[in-house]
Amino acid sequence: MDIEIANDTEYRRLSKLSPVGKVLIYGTGGLAIGVSVVCIPFVSPAFRKICLPYVPATTEQLLGVCNALKGHSGRLLDVGSGDGRIVFTAAKLGFKAVGVELNPILVLYSRISALLNKQYNETRFYRKNLWTFNLLPYNNIVIFGVEQMMMEFEKKLLQEASDGTVVVACRFPLPNMVPIETIGHGVDTVWKYVIKK
Repeated sequence: MDIEIANDTEYRRLSKLSPVGKVLIYGTGGLAIGVSVVCIPFVSPAFRKICLPYVPATTEQLLGVCNALKGHSGRLLDVGSGDGRIVFTAAKLGFKAVGVELNPILVLYSRISALLNKQYNETRFYRKNLWTFNLLPYNNIVIFGVEQMMMEFEKKLLQEASDGTVVVACRFPLPNMVPIETIGHGVDTVWKYVIKK
Protein backbone atom coordinates (compact mmCIF):
# COMPACT_ATOMS: atom_id res chain seq x y z
CA MET A 1 0.00 0.00 0.00
CA ASP A 2 2.81 2.38 0.91
CA ILE A 3 4.50 1.61 -2.42
CA GLU A 4 1.31 2.51 -4.33
CA ILE A 5 1.04 5.84 -2.51
CA ALA A 6 4.69 6.61 -3.17
CA ASN A 7 4.30 5.73 -6.85
CA ASP A 8 1.13 7.83 -7.11
CA THR A 9 2.85 10.82 -5.53
CA GLU A 10 5.88 10.39 -7.77
CA TYR A 11 3.58 10.09 -10.84
CA ARG A 12 1.79 13.35 -9.98
CA ARG A 13 5.09 15.16 -9.43
CA LEU A 14 6.46 13.98 -12.76
CA SER A 15 3.24 14.60 -14.71
CA LYS A 16 3.05 18.31 -13.85
CA LEU A 17 4.51 20.44 -16.61
CA SER A 18 6.15 23.77 -16.02
CA PRO A 19 4.54 26.84 -17.65
CA VAL A 20 7.50 27.09 -20.04
CA GLY A 21 7.05 23.44 -21.05
CA LYS A 22 3.34 23.99 -21.72
CA VAL A 23 4.06 27.08 -23.85
CA LEU A 24 6.64 25.13 -25.88
CA ILE A 25 4.33 22.15 -26.43
CA TYR A 26 1.26 24.25 -27.29
CA GLY A 27 3.28 26.66 -29.44
CA THR A 28 4.90 23.84 -31.41
CA GLY A 29 1.56 22.11 -31.92
CA GLY A 30 -0.13 25.34 -33.03
CA LEU A 31 2.71 26.12 -35.43
CA ALA A 32 2.51 22.63 -36.95
CA ILE A 33 -1.26 22.94 -37.47
CA GLY A 34 -0.85 26.44 -38.96
CA VAL A 35 1.83 25.33 -41.43
CA SER A 36 -0.30 22.33 -42.43
CA VAL A 37 -3.37 24.49 -43.09
CA VAL A 38 -1.37 26.93 -45.25
CA CYS A 39 0.34 24.12 -47.21
CA ILE A 40 -2.76 22.00 -47.96
CA PRO A 41 -3.91 24.04 -51.03
CA PHE A 42 -0.42 23.81 -52.53
CA VAL A 43 0.17 20.11 -51.77
CA SER A 44 -3.32 18.76 -52.55
CA PRO A 45 -2.94 19.08 -56.36
CA ALA A 46 -0.47 16.19 -56.18
CA PHE A 47 -3.30 13.89 -55.09
CA ARG A 48 -5.58 14.69 -58.05
CA LYS A 49 -5.87 12.64 -61.22
CA ILE A 50 -3.88 15.31 -63.07
CA CYS A 51 -1.40 17.26 -60.97
CA LEU A 52 -1.47 20.93 -61.95
CA PRO A 53 1.01 22.70 -59.66
CA TYR A 54 1.30 26.47 -59.25
CA VAL A 55 4.26 27.75 -61.25
CA PRO A 56 4.24 31.52 -61.88
CA ALA A 57 4.55 32.74 -65.48
CA THR A 58 7.94 34.16 -66.40
CA THR A 59 8.38 37.58 -67.98
CA GLU A 60 9.22 35.89 -71.31
CA GLN A 61 6.01 33.83 -71.15
CA LEU A 62 3.95 36.96 -70.43
CA LEU A 63 5.53 38.66 -73.44
CA GLY A 64 4.80 35.59 -75.57
CA VAL A 65 1.14 35.60 -74.50
CA CYS A 66 0.91 39.34 -75.27
CA ASN A 67 2.38 38.76 -78.74
CA ALA A 68 -0.02 35.88 -79.40
CA LEU A 69 -3.01 38.04 -78.39
CA LYS A 70 -1.93 41.08 -80.42
CA GLY A 71 -4.77 42.29 -82.63
CA HIS A 72 -7.44 40.43 -80.62
CA SER A 73 -9.99 41.70 -78.13
CA GLY A 74 -13.05 40.60 -76.19
CA ARG A 75 -13.40 38.17 -73.31
CA LEU A 76 -10.35 36.25 -72.13
CA LEU A 77 -10.21 33.23 -69.83
CA ASP A 78 -7.01 32.22 -68.06
CA VAL A 79 -7.35 28.54 -67.12
CA GLY A 80 -5.41 27.85 -63.92
CA SER A 81 -4.92 31.56 -63.28
CA GLY A 82 -2.60 31.15 -60.28
CA ASP A 83 -1.67 34.58 -58.89
CA GLY A 84 -3.51 36.40 -61.71
CA ARG A 85 -0.52 37.59 -63.79
CA ILE A 86 -2.07 36.65 -67.14
CA VAL A 87 -5.47 38.10 -66.19
CA PHE A 88 -3.92 41.39 -65.07
CA THR A 89 -1.73 41.60 -68.18
CA ALA A 90 -4.75 40.92 -70.41
CA ALA A 91 -6.76 43.60 -68.58
CA LYS A 92 -3.98 46.11 -69.34
CA LEU A 93 -4.34 45.15 -73.02
CA GLY A 94 -8.08 45.92 -72.91
CA PHE A 95 -9.51 42.41 -72.54
CA LYS A 96 -12.42 41.65 -70.22
CA ALA A 97 -10.32 39.10 -68.36
CA VAL A 98 -11.39 36.24 -66.09
CA GLY A 99 -9.33 33.67 -64.20
CA VAL A 100 -10.40 30.22 -63.05
CA GLU A 101 -8.31 28.54 -60.36
CA LEU A 102 -8.85 25.68 -57.91
CA ASN A 103 -6.44 26.84 -55.19
CA PRO A 104 -8.45 29.02 -52.75
CA ILE A 105 -5.39 30.91 -51.48
CA LEU A 106 -4.36 31.92 -55.00
CA VAL A 107 -7.94 32.98 -55.84
CA LEU A 108 -8.04 35.11 -52.68
CA TYR A 109 -4.62 36.60 -53.48
CA SER A 110 -5.76 37.48 -57.03
CA ARG A 111 -9.01 39.03 -55.81
CA ILE A 112 -7.19 41.15 -53.23
CA SER A 113 -4.65 42.26 -55.86
CA ALA A 114 -7.52 43.27 -58.15
CA LEU A 115 -9.21 45.24 -55.36
CA LEU A 116 -6.02 47.12 -54.54
CA ASN A 117 -5.46 48.25 -58.14
CA LYS A 118 -8.24 50.22 -59.86
CA GLN A 119 -6.81 49.22 -63.25
CA TYR A 120 -8.00 45.65 -62.55
CA ASN A 121 -11.53 46.44 -61.28
CA GLU A 122 -13.15 44.62 -64.21
CA THR A 123 -11.21 41.38 -63.70
CA ARG A 124 -12.89 38.39 -62.09
CA PHE A 125 -11.49 35.29 -60.41
CA TYR A 126 -13.47 32.11 -59.80
CA ARG A 127 -12.59 29.13 -57.64
CA LYS A 128 -13.81 26.41 -59.98
CA ASN A 129 -12.70 23.13 -61.46
CA LEU A 130 -11.53 23.78 -65.02
CA TRP A 131 -13.20 20.56 -66.24
CA THR A 132 -16.65 21.85 -65.26
CA PHE A 133 -16.12 25.53 -66.16
CA ASN A 134 -17.93 26.62 -69.35
CA LEU A 135 -15.57 27.88 -72.09
CA LEU A 136 -18.29 29.08 -74.48
CA PRO A 137 -18.46 32.77 -73.43
CA TYR A 138 -14.74 33.36 -74.08
CA ASN A 139 -13.22 34.15 -77.46
CA ASN A 140 -9.65 34.09 -76.08
CA ILE A 141 -8.38 31.30 -73.81
CA VAL A 142 -4.93 31.01 -72.21
CA ILE A 143 -3.73 27.80 -70.56
CA PHE A 144 -0.54 27.00 -68.66
CA GLY A 145 -1.11 23.27 -68.50
CA VAL A 146 0.88 20.13 -67.91
CA GLU A 147 1.51 17.53 -70.59
CA GLN A 148 -0.82 14.92 -69.02
CA MET A 149 -3.88 17.20 -69.28
CA MET A 150 -3.49 18.72 -72.73
CA MET A 151 -5.27 15.90 -74.61
CA GLU A 152 -8.36 16.17 -72.37
CA PHE A 153 -8.27 19.96 -72.50
CA GLU A 154 -8.08 19.89 -76.29
CA LYS A 155 -11.24 17.73 -76.37
CA LYS A 156 -12.97 20.18 -74.03
CA LEU A 157 -11.97 23.10 -76.26
CA LEU A 158 -13.32 21.44 -79.38
CA GLN A 159 -16.62 20.62 -77.65
CA GLU A 160 -17.22 23.95 -75.89
CA ALA A 161 -15.28 26.81 -77.49
CA SER A 162 -16.80 28.86 -80.31
CA ASP A 163 -15.52 28.85 -83.87
CA GLY A 164 -12.70 31.38 -84.17
CA THR A 165 -11.71 31.26 -80.48
CA VAL A 166 -8.02 32.02 -80.03
CA VAL A 167 -6.25 29.56 -77.72
CA VAL A 168 -2.80 30.29 -76.32
CA ALA A 169 -1.03 27.28 -74.78
CA CYS A 170 2.07 27.82 -72.66
CA ARG A 171 4.74 25.29 -71.64
CA PHE A 172 3.01 22.40 -73.47
CA PRO A 173 1.26 22.41 -76.87
CA LEU A 174 -2.13 20.91 -77.65
CA PRO A 175 -1.35 17.40 -78.98
CA ASN A 176 -3.43 17.27 -82.19
CA MET A 177 -4.20 20.82 -83.24
CA VAL A 178 -1.73 22.62 -85.47
CA PRO A 179 -0.60 26.00 -84.12
CA ILE A 180 -0.90 29.01 -86.40
CA GLU A 181 2.05 30.60 -84.62
CA THR A 182 4.83 29.51 -82.24
CA ILE A 183 6.49 32.18 -80.14
CA GLY A 184 9.65 31.76 -78.05
CA HIS A 185 11.61 28.61 -77.28
CA GLY A 186 12.20 26.11 -74.50
CA VAL A 187 10.07 26.45 -71.36
CA ASP A 188 8.96 29.92 -72.54
CA THR A 189 7.39 28.64 -75.79
CA VAL A 190 3.85 29.82 -76.50
CA TRP A 191 1.61 28.15 -79.11
CA LYS A 192 -1.27 30.05 -80.69
CA TYR A 193 -4.27 28.16 -82.09
CA VAL A 194 -7.61 29.16 -83.61
CA ILE A 195 -10.62 26.84 -83.14
CA LYS A 196 -12.08 25.77 -86.50
CA LYS A 197 -15.44 24.01 -86.53
